[in-house]
Amino acid sequence: MEVILKKDMQPLGFKDEIVSVKNGYGRNYLIPQGIAILATESAKKMHEETIKQRAKKDAKLKADAEAVAAKIAELTLKVSAKVGESKKIFGSVNNIQVAEALGASGVEVDRKAIKILGGNPSELGTYEAEIKLHKEVSAAFNFEIVAG
Repeated sequence: MEVILKKDMQPLGFKDEIVSVKNGYGRNYLIPQGIAILATESAKKMHEETIKQRAKKDAKLKADAEAVAAKIAELTLKVSAKVGESKKIFGSVNNIQVAEALGASGVEVDRKAIKILGGNPSELGTYEAEIKLHKEVSAAFNFEIVAG
């Protein structure tokens, strides 16, 4: 039996793949759980059209993400933090503050996509972060923590 996966299913495959499974597994588990649909001829035609449309949208999203990545690479980002006498930060700088600094620079991004390399910094200095803008596009950038 062939089915079209509607969700990522680890041992079988990824979303929108057509896979072969045993009849009982498909009819009793995958289809009732909403994980897959039966791959009839009409479903396959609709699936092909959906993939074509999604490819166009994905290409545009990827191009937009690459433009944002180029813009981020040009920025010199400064994040201000409260600092004690020994130049240690009260607390630490996290991805929320980095996202706010990017927003102030004119680049709106999701804070969950930012990953500060080396953990959350707790001292003044320059640090590196990476942002995942698209499943195929990520940008690395440096930011400086300054007393503020």
